[in-house]
Amino acid sequence: MFVSDLALNDFRSYREVVLALDPGVTAFIGQNGQGKTNLVEAVAYLSTFSSHRVAADAALVRQGAPGAVVRAKVVHDERPTLVELEIVAGKANRARLNRAPARTRDVLGVVRTVLFAPEDLELVKGDPGHRRRFLDDLLVLLTPRLAGTRAEYDKVLRQRGALLKSAGAVRRRGGRPDLSTLDVWDGQLAAAGAQIIAARTALVRRLRPFAAQAYEQVSAGQGAARLDYRASIDTVEGAADITAADLAGPGAETAAAALEAREAGLLDVPALTGRLLAAMQRLREKELDRGVSLVGPHRDDLVLSLGTLPAKGYASHGESWSFALALRLASYEVLRDDDGSPWGTDGEPVLILDDVFAELDARRRERLAAMVAGARQVLITAAVEEDVPAALDGARFTVHAGEVTRG
Repeated sequence: MFVSDLALNDFRSYREVVLALDPGVTAFIGQNGQGKTNLVEAVAYLSTFSSHRVAADAALVRQGAPGAVVRAKVVHDERPTLVELEIVAGKANRARLNRAPARTRDVLGVVRTVLFAPEDLELVKGDPGHRRRFLDDLLVLLTPRLAGTRAEYDKVLRQRGALLKSAGAVRRRGGRPDLSTLDVWDGQLAAAGAQIIAARTALVRRLRPFAAQAYEQVSAGQGAARLDYRASIDTVEGAADITAADLAGPGAETAAAALEAREAGLLDVPALTGRLLAAMQRLREKELDRGVSLVGPHRDDLVLSLGTLPAKGYASHGESWSFALALRLASYEVLRDDDGSPWGTDGEPVLILDDVFAELDARRRERLAAMVAGARQVLITAAVEEDVPAALDGARFTVHAGEVTRG
């Protein structure tokens, strides 16, 4: 797929802009603060309904405007689809497909993007929340219905947390709280949580070989990258951690078999639901004392390893960049291989490289360019033309003071 047309109204710094885009490479060139990233951010927003730069949608609406509109014509298997999203600060988004009103969840998957930006360094160096979001955003692109499951889980988690806090306060005052409602929340949280954990585990297994290959290519063979899913349910049940060092050490066969069995257990949704329920019962006293839910996908992590060491805390700055890039390139490959999109067999996403070449050394820059040059559509932002490698020749737009000109 590719985006053939993009129109923005009151999005970020743009009152109005209309662009015709081509397959292949398109670069937006402009100094910082001129609006080039806003353009690719809008395309990516249609993909995930979230921004890689801000947490709240209100920041996406131009100052003084009541709302923003992002429109794009997307071509799947030579068939165009017009998708439109209206962003109103403090209210739910409104969507249209081919000019007809649609539910926002029905728009998910029409536009598929993989975006690599300087913020992605947090995937390696940051807290587990960044890595959980990485997995969940990709899952929604692959299986849009999981957006509803994730929303349900987040809602129940908030409600259960509020009940834990209030019940814990009653206990501390010497009272006997009614915990019957907590049993209901336990069941709902376990059911939704098991689906999320199983989907994430399956996704990590799909990503693993692509990430290892991408890291080898971008780093020229300087180390082996590995992904593993660390589930809080395993920790609660007392399972010993299986590290990359275990998988490379004297007992590698045993460790690999144990890891395979553990992942298989995380893929069994009915059994996993029961395990989560049992863990919540076992942890109830601690949860009431602390007022938080202590087991579930909200406490899981994607473990990144280089060789036998965890990437976080041990990887150099260049290695961290390479690993973050490998994660995005692996996402791209998984989406390109996916044939489950209802919009057609052409599931290849738009690849967005937002101001990343200036962050890479010359060798990594050239390797990345060689790896992505053949993509169906690549959107690049850069401060100066010289930041874009020669291998990524294509259309060029100049962005200055909110004006976008092709040249």
